[in-house]
Amino acid sequence: MRILALETSAKSVSCAVVEDGAVLSRSFQNTGLTHSRTLLPMVDAMLQNAELPLESVGLCAVAAGPGSFTGLRIGVSALKGLAWTADKPCVGVSTLEAMARNLAHLDGALLVCAMDARREQVYNALFEANGGVLKRLCPDRAISLEELAKELRSDARKKVVLGDGAALAHGYLTQNGVACALAPEALRHQDAVGVALAAADAAARGEVCSAQELSIAYLRPSQAERERAKREATQH
Repeated sequence: MRILALETSAKSVSCAVVEDGAVLSRSFQNTGLTHSRTLLPMVDAMLQNAELPLESVGLCAVAAGPGSFTGLRIGVSALKGLAWTADKPCVGVSTLEAMARNLAHLDGALLVCAMDARREQVYNALFEANGGVLKRLCPDRAISLEELAKELRSDARKKVVLGDGAALAHGYLTQNGVACALAPEALRHQDAVGVALAAADAAARGEVCSAQELSIAYLRPSQAERERAKREATQH
């Protein structure tokens, strides 16, 4: 199956077309330019340069969270528009599961996926890699670095930290008695190829939806929602 995938959950932005596990085309940018400015031109240029019309795609996929509230909204909204226009089914995948695909080849490694969630927390999930197959060890969650270090301290497996919050998590973990490696820069960040690979597995399980049904998994309320709830609580 040919899959068009988008990844906009953090600072970097990427898009890819993957077919049966093979990357047909890919575009990645990590310059700090806003996703609203870069995403759709990247997708359009990638499809045109590779002569891959949107009509040839069988499935549209996106990293649906956790991640940046603004970034996720941009990615999901863009995918909805593309899928609606071409009448294609959709899959929203876990950002953390998709990024773990970068290191799925590390046999026996414990993959510590980390995205900076502010307030000394990370969005995190743990996966064990075995010959290209990932075993999920916990659900996606927002967890304090202190709690994560406590959980990992007694685990003897080789640990590799990846994601846009990897440097933050790696620094804290190593300073607090958790031996771990930092993923190489080229394999550290979220990537649309991982989104496509995760989407292929989801589609095989029948976990597809329409563009209208596609939703975002934020994990926790936005800062604006938290501040509103705090104001409302003080008024009662």
